[in-house]
Amino acid sequence: MTLRFDNISQGWEQWVMLSSDHHFDNKHADLRLLKRHLDKAVERDALVMVFGDLFCAMQGKYDKRSSMEDIRPEHVGANYLNLIAQDAANFYAPYADRIVMVSEGNHETGILDHHGLHLLSILADKLNQKGGQVQVGPYSGWVRFMFRMHKTAQNSVRLYYHHGAGGGGPVTKGVIQTNRQAVYLPDADIVVNGHTHDAWVLPIARERLSDAGTPHRDLLWFVRTPSYKNEFQKNGWSDRTWKPPKPLGCVWARFYLEGKRVIMDLTPDLQ
Repeated sequence: MTLRFDNISQGWEQWVMLSSDHHFDNKHADLRLLKRHLDKAVERDALVMVFGDLFCAMQGKYDKRSSMEDIRPEHVGANYLNLIAQDAANFYAPYADRIVMVSEGNHETGILDHHGLHLLSILADKLNQKGGQVQVGPYSGWVRFMFRMHKTAQNSVRLYYHHGAGGGGPVTKGVIQTNRQAVYLPDADIVVNGHTHDAWVLPIARERLSDAGTPHRDLLWFVRTPSYKNEFQKNGWSDRTWKPPKPLGCVWARFYLEGKRVIMDLTPDLQ
């Protein structure tokens, strides 16, 4: 996916909401916080990206994890998957022109594998009928931000995303993966992972060599996006298995022009 920004001049900025694991239809999803952040995206004229598990979709008829206690009343029905898809379309519709990409997570691929239903494609179609231009991304991939300043100067930021895998680690919070990914992702400027519901932003400094043979230093930024699902419920699964509470929210990327180059800030927005 490539996003282009042309005719950039001093004072220009572009916000991007980096998020994952909305688990929109889960009973414990903090939809008020999610709505507050989406409203902030509107205020900032920001783009919105969701890197997997926008849906939870665990309460289906053939899901061994399903529990009637965990299903929202509005999703009770024989057409459960259709109900959550339509409910999500209604919720995200006011932000259809903000959302540029929703990519697959393990919850969406699980539904596709077991039911042959691609929830994200259904959602994207409904939002695009409301004026959106939502693209559905695979489980992992690249996003290029292309900037053109002063009609001639240009630079880019390359973002690699992967929804994530594994448990993250109770001590390391998945940070150990950054050094592994840095080895096989030398062309990335930002790497975004989700899945474990942890939240952090970590820069790794690199020594580089330009095509002209000039040594220079840069940073590879790693971002772990949290969830909007509050899993830590008294006597719930997380509580019973000694899983700690985790932060909820997103990470904001802000691109702005400094001199002849576009600079980036990354800020977690958590509670």
